Amino acid sequence: MQDVSEQSLEIARKRYQAGRIAFENGQYREAIDNLEKASALLARNSRLGGEAQLWLVTAYEAAGRNEEAIALCKQLQRHPHSETNKQARRLLYILQAPKLKRPSEWMTEIPDLGALSDNESKMRVAANPAKPSVKKKPAEQEFVDLSQVNTKDNRFIWVAIAAIGLILSYLTWLAF
Repeated sequence: MQDVSEQSLEIARKRYQAGRIAFENGQYREAIDNLEKASALLARNSRLGGEAQLWLVTAYEAAGRNEEAIALCKQLQRHPHSETNKQARRLLYILQAPKLKRPSEWMTEIPDLGALSDNESKMRVAANPAKPSVKKKPAEQEFVDLSQVNTKDNRFIWVAIAAIGLILSYLTWLAF
């Protein structure tokens, strides 16, 4: 009997890790699938069970399943592990925050390249061949009127030389 529970715990840990990796790679459906299965195998009140459910909340949110994320987060606020319920409260605050509207000029639209067939993409590349490179002329040098340049001594160089001399003499005195 003990062997069965150890096996299910090991399977749950593997599902949990697979869910985290899938989430970090942007594969939210796969992450939800693995994290739901891991949560079902783990004791909900355990530390690892709480962690799996917190990851499940973030996966729900990333997949656009906000209501499920909020509902699970509300359940996790009553989790016996203090770190889990603290993180659940923080996540719930973020999930329930009002959504800000972004101006359209802030957004970049990424075209869906999955809709293109392989043949169409080759035809588009062939229709727009690379332009031959154009050699640019070197920029003309700008001449500076030397009568306008400030050539007065600002004494900085003499102060720097004096400081270097003092430091070198002090180091020489220390060496002997």
